[in-house]
Amino acid sequence: MQRSEEERFYIQCRAAYLSVFRSSLMNMTSKDQLCTVLQQAGRNPSQKALDKYWPPGTKKLNFDDFCDILKKEKPAEADQLMRIFKKFDVNCDGYISHDELSRILTSTGEKMSPKEVDEIFSLADVNKDGKLDYAEFCRLLGSTVEQCQAAAHEKLESDAKLKRQNFGNQLDKPLQSPETLPELPASETHPRAEMETTHRKGMMDSRTSSRPSSARSRRSSLSTTITMGTGSIKSGRLTEPKSLQNWHHNFMRGCFYVEEDGTIVSLQYRLHIPETTSVYLTIRPCNLSLIPEKPSPWMCVDTALYVVTGNETKEDTNLVCFTELRDKERFVWRGELNAGSFLLFPFTTGCRLMKRTRKTTSKTAQLVNRTQSGELELTKEFKAALSDIFEVIDLDGNGLLSLEEYNFFEQRTSGEKCDEDAWAICKENFDTKNNELTRQGFLELNLMEANDREGDPRDLGLTLEAMGYNCSLEMVEACPFVIDVYCEKVKANLQAVNLDSGIKMLNSAVQRSISSKAEAKSLKGHESVLVYTYKGESRISSVIANKSNQKVTVHINNEQSKNCVSSRGMSVFAVEVPARTKMVCQHVMALNDQQEWTYNCIESIIPSL
Repeated sequence: MQRSEEERFYIQCRAAYLSVFRSSLMNMTSKDQLCTVLQQAGRNPSQKALDKYWPPGTKKLNFDDFCDILKKEKPAEADQLMRIFKKFDVNCDGYISHDELSRILTSTGEKMSPKEVDEIFSLADVNKDGKLDYAEFCRLLGSTVEQCQAAAHEKLESDAKLKRQNFGNQLDKPLQSPETLPELPASETHPRAEMETTHRKGMMDSRTSSRPSSARSRRSSLSTTITMGTGSIKSGRLTEPKSLQNWHHNFMRGCFYVEEDGTIVSLQYRLHIPETTSVYLTIRPCNLSLIPEKPSPWMCVDTALYVVTGNETKEDTNLVCFTELRDKERFVWRGELNAGSFLLFPFTTGCRLMKRTRKTTSKTAQLVNRTQSGELELTKEFKAALSDIFEVIDLDGNGLLSLEEYNFFEQRTSGEKCDEDAWAICKENFDTKNNELTRQGFLELNLMEANDREGDPRDLGLTLEAMGYNCSLEMVEACPFVIDVYCEKVKANLQAVNLDSGIKMLNSAVQRSISSKAEAKSLKGHESVLVYTYKGESRISSVIANKSNQKVTVHINNEQSKNCVSSRGMSVFAVEVPARTKMVCQHVMALNDQQEWTYNCIESIIPSL
């Protein structure tokens, strides 16, 4: 498993944290410590930002919290600072007077004290003439950021003990909510206790990294090895009804989206069946490519559909079934469902759909042009992307957007909804059919938004980003899918109900599906810590259950696995499991479906510090 851009981010997190604390299992206990460790990571947090991340009543933050904050607190770029300073440089001579900047910084925005303003001038007023050379100040700030980061990395590299003890945050958190074990009393846990801690093993000699150290050999451990064949062939256990074409058919589209923190969300659906009947369920990625020999890149993303009973506003649901069998890119379940209503939760492991690091060197596609007459028009490339987005949000596939479908799009991109009055105005101004928005109307709507912003593409870019696109108009952080429901006797009703509101219910269903089908094995010497390892058609998943009354940290080592990718994005990490809870440890899939792959995982308890 090669180190990704995201892994390098977590190495930066680890280096900064361990430059301040002796272990990343230690907590920050003050706002000053938070400020210090952020500065070691090359950030310059404002007092307002520190107050945001350390609100009144906060007693501690852990390494997971730090990584989340670091994702949000981006380093200030020199060109951005230069643009800000130039707004105050009325003479355009590269300087700002002390009095002018003092007036601005002490009276507007997040107000500084006169002492803080003086400290800024002491850094960049090289001639001591009461003028701020802001170009020099920006250079000094950038140099300080680099020095802090280099110092943190240097300390980590020079300390062998720290390097071996390199805990780090998880790469993504699609399954972070622990489920309280039913056989033991429930306990109250701090909200952040749900977070699992991961780490990347230090750069060691390959001979020593493949064997446990003397310290690790004394730990209680469990080793599991499973060899899987190629996963691209049709399952022999799959039995599609011969008369399926005569069954009542419903389908609905949807899409997985990767959030900023790495979690994966999608719409949830409600299925109502009027009477007991045989049902055939499938879910598969949706190919938007018009070129047969070049399918959409996300067609390799694994999918699953979990069926539960319960209400979407409650968390006490019961798992009914899930699409366990595989037929090429489809995942299938066949059985009988009783009359009633069911919630359908689409799921993907995250092994093949992860947060990408957006590189500034990527080519940025142009979204709008101006015609010879000076009017704005959408570029051909942008129209193609919008057309694909239209396909994704056209949930019923009728070639039109209803108000409900459009509002799922609005909720995803802006967090708002369009009411009936606004929809009426929309229908008056853009192309519609049967009171629904056409593809042409959807393009016209986006062109109007471009005109409203006088061609500024930034808001349009944010819309594209929310839909999983990068600056080159490639859908890299989303995966459209299609759900098909076949009922033998009656026609069921299938509709989308919520966007990203059922993550805890989905997590619970995934946990139950694994623990109900896998044999539990305890870690030697720790009978209260159980590992469930589920072998599916195309993935291996594990759950760790902690029945003890104390938190445990379990070290996970996949280094001996072959042709594998973990949903964690790392081969070595650690999972922190609160007392009397269980949580998903990882999902593992083949890197190359055309080749055999081997899952080799060693789980071991890490002694408390």
